[in-house]
Amino acid sequence: MATKSPQVQSISDAFRVEPEGFDLAEVDPASTPVGPKSKTAAAADMAVMGRELDALQEALYAEGTAGGHRRVLLVLQGLDTSGKGGTIRHVAGLVNPQGLHIASFKKPTRAELRHDFLWRIRRQVPQPGYIGVFDRSHYEDVLVARVDNLVPSTEWRRRYRQINAFEAELADQGVTTVKCFLHISPERQRERLIARLENPLKRWKYNPGDLEVRAKFSRYQLAYSDALVKCSTPVAPWYAVPSDRKWYRNWVVARLLLEVLRGLAPTYPEPSYDPAVELARLRDADPLR
Repeated sequence: MATKSPQVQSISDAFRVEPEGFDLAEVDPASTPVGPKSKTAAAADMAVMGRELDALQEALYAEGTAGGHRRVLLVLQGLDTSGKGGTIRHVAGLVNPQGLHIASFKKPTRAELRHDFLWRIRRQVPQPGYIGVFDRSHYEDVLVARVDNLVPSTEWRRRYRQINAFEAELADQGVTTVKCFLHISPERQRERLIARLENPLKRWKYNPGDLEVRAKFSRYQLAYSDALVKCSTPVAPWYAVPSDRKWYRNWVVARLLLEVLRGLAPTYPEPSYDPAVELARLRDADPLR
């Protein structure tokens, strides 16, 4: 008998950011409010979820090859060491890479700066049938741009409305957007930065500029809080994911993705040919026999 994933309340309900009354300061980055309470239990459930995620993604991909327009976009945002890369490895790694499109958004290039801030984002929206993953995203333009005063406040405030309109446009095109803020505490961030420096195999991840960004931790938290509230909409909600515990962060994001795919319930397309006829051709008139 196949093992079933443990029954928990809707992860979407547990972590969705509701614009009214949301306070990021009240979200404990080390909490595990629903689901597994240990790394071992989470690992066991991830294995179960992985099988279902893989099957659902294959059906979505097949649906897209037959002209379906639906796809999923997983947006990962978070401060340094919050685990965007780790989440991609442990969650996106559960499905067939053939149906994945992963895009990482770093500092805009000169060419990108010549366009509207959404231009480079539009170019990376996943095609029908795919699961797209954004490591950082269009939200950098209301986070970094705000904290580092790269544009006037009137400009980054205007971008909230532009982002909401863009995500509504994506929904009309068949894109289901899942936005996860990987919420980490300053104490855990410090531990992870130290661990990078102490491990020769991890030093490539460290940049001396990381400490300059860390000094702006509280300003980033405020910027994130505003972005979560102003851009958590019915068609593209935000989820605040406690991320001090890597295993719990991965489990939550995987469950969110699973809930979305279950809701989409993708189906394999009916063939445009008669399978019985094709079987008969192979059995009775195989040209290589």
